Amino acid sequence: MLPESLSKAVAGQPLKIAALVSVGQHPLSRRERQADQDSRAVELALSLSPQLPSLIHVGSAQNNALRAYLGMGLNSLTVLNADPDADAVPALADYLRDQPLDIVLTGVRAECGEGSGLLPYAVASQLGWPMVPRIVSVVSIADGHADVWQALPRGQRRALRVPLPFVASVDPAADPARQSAFGPAQRGNIDFRPCAAEPDQARADWEQHPAKPRPKRLAVAKGGTAAERMKAATAKPQGQGGQVMTEGTDREKAEAILARLVAEGVVR
Repeated sequence: MLPESLSKAVAGQPLKIAALVSVGQHPLSRRERQADQDSRAVELALSLSPQLPSLIHVGSAQNNALRAYLGMGLNSLTVLNADPDADAVPALADYLRDQPLDIVLTGVRAECGEGSGLLPYAVASQLGWPMVPRIVSVVSIADGHADVWQALPRGQRRALRVPLPFVASVDPAADPARQSAFGPAQRGNIDFRPCAAEPDQARADWEQHPAKPRPKRLAVAKGGTAAERMKAATAKPQGQGGQVMTEGTDREKAEAILARLVAEGVVR
């Protein structure tokens, strides 16, 4: 059900909306799935206009995880075929530039791959459109402008007015996506389109390795005056289980230091 003000704005000519979707990854099983944040972007697009939004993906057309988006009630999905190492931004910009769109919605970041969250900014920059990060809803559209709610920390919201067309990322605080139905997902059409996507030269020089565990946060003293809390936070920690060597050769001292570093897990 559309808000009354938004229904009036789109009564004469439905909004033309596109959602950029990616292949997600379950955080525990690592199985491919529809991305949660991209699904929220599709859900928001479905609520804005009676005309079904366009779904666009850059990658392989053979990925079955993409069909879960079609199960949300979409008839078709456009796949711009490109290698996994290709730069998706130029391909998306070239395709969107030729489409009569009013709004392009994305998730905040992908669940696998780079996951930097920079894609909507880069696409908006190439198109010359405004970019609105982390929206949760669109309140109204009138006179070529859209009034949106932007998510802020601690549940706060900010009202923004942005001219059409624009690119926006949808915050995880937006309405969750509806359940994907298996039947419509299998009946939906995937439109395969070749594109001239070039390899990402910057990414070719990167070195990838598993992420290391984050360091433990320092314990913050509670209570007392501000001076006492500052003193406790900046106090030099006392050594535990160490030893002071005032005698012995340099080699013996070096071996003792190395043994301590190995015991603490600093050196392996």
